[in-house]
Amino acid sequence: MKGLKESFRKLLVSLKRRPHMIALLVFGVAFLVYSLNLMNISDTTAKIQGKGMGLCGFATMLFSLLSLLCFLNAFPHRKKVNVPMLVLAFVMVGVILFADTYYLNAIGNALTRADNPIQIGKTTLYIAKANNMLVNHRIILIAGVALTALLPVYSKLLRKINTSVSVEDNGKLDAIDISGEE
Repeated sequence: MKGLKESFRKLLVSLKRRPHMIALLVFGVAFLVYSLNLMNISDTTAKIQGKGMGLCGFATMLFSLLSLLCFLNAFPHRKKVNVPMLVLAFVMVGVILFADTYYLNAIGNALTRADNPIQIGKTTLYIAKANNMLVNHRIILIAGVALTALLPVYSKLLRKINTSVSVEDNGKLDAIDISGEE
């Protein structure tokens, strides 16, 4: 129990020093959600063959990686925020959100078109999985953007948390001679 409490204290100290890591973790989760479901995206693109769907999948994957790198460079260690890199990361996240929305619209159009609509069954369940994943991916990205925008607010709140360790006195500090005389 004591080790768990100490590791939680160390985690809080780390977050107090680098609060942007919370938003970075959320963007990392968004990248993992998308990349681990890439097979569903690829199968959906191959089945529907909508205009620009492959490009949207490629752009989402590319800009997800690049936005993570820009976000890491936007917050250098013990320096001020690199604003151009942060703006570039936000632009890339905007492109990702646009690509996800475009892809979702292409799925919706393929499911509701008048001639030969695609039916979701056992063999095409991956389309529903891709649709749900893209909705969740957009939500996670928006949460990351919100956490980045609210960084000044919650970093001040994190600094107010007391993470100091109390050192107990055993009463023998007066007996220690620190003068250096013999």
